[in-house]
Amino acid sequence: MATPLDLQEQEQLDALKAFWKRYGNLITWTLMVALGSYAGWNGWTWYQRGQSMKAAAMFDELERAAHAGDAARVARVFDDLKQRYASTAYAEKGGLLAARVQFEQQQRDAGRAALQWVADHAAEDEYRAIARLRLAGVLLDDGKPDEALKLLDTVKDAAFAALVADRRGDALMALGRRDDAKAAYQAAWRAMDASVEYRQLVEAKLTALGAAPAADGAAR
Repeated sequence: MATPLDLQEQEQLDALKAFWKRYGNLITWTLMVALGSYAGWNGWTWYQRGQSMKAAAMFDELERAAHAGDAARVARVFDDLKQRYASTAYAEKGGLLAARVQFEQQQRDAGRAALQWVADHAAEDEYRAIARLRLAGVLLDDGKPDEALKLLDTVKDAAFAALVADRRGDALMALGRRDDAKAAYQAAWRAMDASVEYRQLVEAKLTALGAAPAADGAAR
């Protein structure tokens, strides 16, 4: 004869069976999705780590080519880097390094293209800002101050405000807008820390415009 405890256990077992019959498939699929997502995340993290390591190795090769002044090899490695690992920071850094070497070797078109790639595709604001600042300088060298000003307007990173203002002053000077250039240089000078050596160059530009910064730190 079944005891009350046996009957209670049987009722609990029957209830569990009914619950599993009703919700078992849902629970199973939910667990499978959760475990699949976890495995997918781990797989993606592993993949990203592998991509980063490979990109780092390729960037090392690009650096060696740059130190050797081998512009042709620099171009080949950077082309591979941006095709295979465009989403990594190494591609962004590689573009800036490749551009520097190419300009040093008087390969202006290639250097401009490398900077443009970074300006258009870099994931980080810092690298896009640096590329656009350098491109603005290239446009100024090419006698295109209006285009340089338009490009400078796209640099929004506050960390580069002083450099943008200085380059804006250069573009305005090229356009013959001396008062506007002076105002831009004054903004650049005020935004730079006194310990930054480049500030002395901005000060020299202001002095040439008859607006040397006052001793108390304000530009006249």
